[in-house]
Amino acid sequence: MDPRRPVLTIGHSPDADDAFMWWALGDAGPESGREVRPPLFEPVGRFLFRPVMADIEALNRRAMERGDLDITAISAHAYPHAKGAYALTSCGASVGDGFGPKVVAREALGIDWLRNGDPLIAVPGERTSAFLALCLLLGKGFRFAVTPFERIIDEVRSGAADAGLVIHEGQLTFGDAGLHQVVDLGAWWKERTALPLPLGLNAVRRDLDERFGPGAGREAARALRASIDYALRKRPVGLEHAMKYARGITVGQADRFVNMYVNAWTRDLGPRGVQAISMFLKAGHEAGLCPDPGLIDVVESAQRHS
Repeated sequence: MDPRRPVLTIGHSPDADDAFMWWALGDAGPESGREVRPPLFEPVGRFLFRPVMADIEALNRRAMERGDLDITAISAHAYPHAKGAYALTSCGASVGDGFGPKVVAREALGIDWLRNGDPLIAVPGERTSAFLALCLLLGKGFRFAVTPFERIIDEVRSGAADAGLVIHEGQLTFGDAGLHQVVDLGAWWKERTALPLPLGLNAVRRDLDERFGPGAGREAARALRASIDYALRKRPVGLEHAMKYARGITVGQADRFVNMYVNAWTRDLGPRGVQAISMFLKAGHEAGLCPDPGLIDVVESAQRHS
């Protein structure tokens, strides 16, 4: 590995879809410690990458409070709070097109129960996009308890919470725990807007061009796009790597999860994806739930043709 190539940190959650997208980038290694893994595809641009794994809510807080990671996963809901330091990349997003995070409960209940029954809802974090979508559905004032996402199903099953807002693989496994879907927020959002629901986004620090020269941000974005494309071409190998972060789901479930959230939207948001982000955050701002996002700045990862 060429020590002269600059190393960029890339924050992502330890989940099957993120692991699948970025495994081919390799690992430039920390300043001291684990073994260096070179990228598996022909390098695109000059950069090497060092993964930094953390829960998405932790990455949200880090982007909002420190802004020190060069590239990071970030919830759409958190983006307006971190926009001063970061622009989005056109690749790397997790978008639910007619599906998304789900509210689940021990019984087969409906949205009216959520609105009128005053249930305690376990949620994975107040800056997650899932929470913003839930707030848009229910309005302000519902009862919730912030809970690590991997514990939400158990909290509902045990009775510690009346309902749970499940993300990640919990969207596939809640039924195995005997729970029932109350509402699919991605389906609800598409019925309301005819647009997909933007969930996780990928962001790059605005100062890359200043630090590494003009075009550095786009160069980094192109490398990310190359990693996604390589993973999709080498799908069986990518799934094998993703299973290390699959938290008890089967290979079939991991394959389904990757199909859900590593797709055409992930390769390129395009104008419609950017429109979806803008509308989602505008709705949040109008409801008093997030700052005005203003113009959605996107660093392109592919050449646009007119």
